[in-house]
Amino acid sequence: MTTTAEQADRPAPPRRTPRLHYGWVVAAVSLVVLVGSAGFRSAPGLMMDALHNEFGWSHATISSAVSVNLTLYGLTAPFAAALMDRFGVRLVVVCALLTIATGSGLTILMTQPWQLILCWGVLVGLGSGSMAGAFATTISGRWFQARQGLVTGVLTAAGAAGNLVFMPVLAALVEHQGWRTAVVVISLAATAVAVPVLVLMRERPADLGLLPYGATEEPPPPRTDGSALVRSLRVLREASRTTPFWLLAGSFAICGATTAGLVGTHFIPAAHDHGMPVTTGASLLALVGVFDVVGTIASGWFTDRFDSTRLLITYYALRGLSLLFLPQLFGDALRPPLLAFVIFYGLDWVATVPPTVALCRRYFGQDAPIVFGWVLAAHQIGAAAVAGLAGLARDRFGDYDATWYAAGALCVIAVGCCVALRRVKQTAVMTA
Repeated sequence: MTTTAEQADRPAPPRRTPRLHYGWVVAAVSLVVLVGSAGFRSAPGLMMDALHNEFGWSHATISSAVSVNLTLYGLTAPFAAALMDRFGVRLVVVCALLTIATGSGLTILMTQPWQLILCWGVLVGLGSGSMAGAFATTISGRWFQARQGLVTGVLTAAGAAGNLVFMPVLAALVEHQGWRTAVVVISLAATAVAVPVLVLMRERPADLGLLPYGATEEPPPPRTDGSALVRSLRVLREASRTTPFWLLAGSFAICGATTAGLVGTHFIPAAHDHGMPVTTGASLLALVGVFDVVGTIASGWFTDRFDSTRLLITYYALRGLSLLFLPQLFGDALRPPLLAFVIFYGLDWVATVPPTVALCRRYFGQDAPIVFGWVLAAHQIGAAAVAGLAGLARDRFGDYDATWYAAGALCVIAVGCCVALRRVKQTAVMTA
């Protein structure tokens, strides 16, 4: 007969090791969410001329709603990361998707610019920010120890894949059915992808008796004490005392300025200024999304194997070079040089995300998702500033040429930030 003491001395039974780790299911659900909710990012550039023609609003006025959207998208991210730790990923993501659906759907009733800012700027901005980089960083960090870079790259690329799915469809809807039909489709898509989150999303591997994929021991328990607001601000205060934070935030602000702020918002109207049909411009931007998927997944693979600062230096240098050539490539029809830009630029679009996330983990440990949320806030502030300024430049000068050259110059500054980051020792890790 086995005594109680003998039973206590027995080792705990090993954790289950299923053939398919559930982390891959969670990653797949996350990918579906990011693809299905990506339509909101496609819409502003597609609707700019339609809103201008119907309401007489200037490019600067419409761009201001995009600026509010991008700003809130970024500022919400660090708080969303803390909310996910405290209340769970499933609750935060479902609420975010329904907020996007509400904001997008209500735009069909608007008649004044402030309503566009409220619906598309505030509501969609808050909803999308709650599923920004913090979502991908939280999922890859909780469920994966091995392949973190690859998973981050795949989830980051999901947004581009969503643009690939939505962009041509939304462009055709805007042109043939009107912009109201397009925003209703976005609203329905955001609502639909909430279903797999409710059914399949799980919070942590431990909930299923699993370790993170590739892990050999239980990770430290998450910090969920205190309010999400207090924790997010505390992490910001501590991170802002370190040099790596400011170098990462500065370079990522330029990343946002030269992608979502400029190309994502103004590429289609810029192409239209040169006589190119809106549907052709939208198809080209969707093609950017195709190659972005390839580039970002490849970047995740590279991040698992190569120094992240070297990768960022390469990415920003190549992006700046491509933007300097863009003004000479536009025309009234698609020509090989512009197609070459789309391919080259697309490979680099958000390839910066996996190495930036990896550097946040290197310097800030467990607080990396929240720190990356603040770095992403800088990304979106940069994007918002340039989205608005580019609209003003278009109204003032009649074209976007100056903005492309300025964006190329900004990339040189980003390269400088990453060179400086290489000289910072990892002793700057924030351990609080």
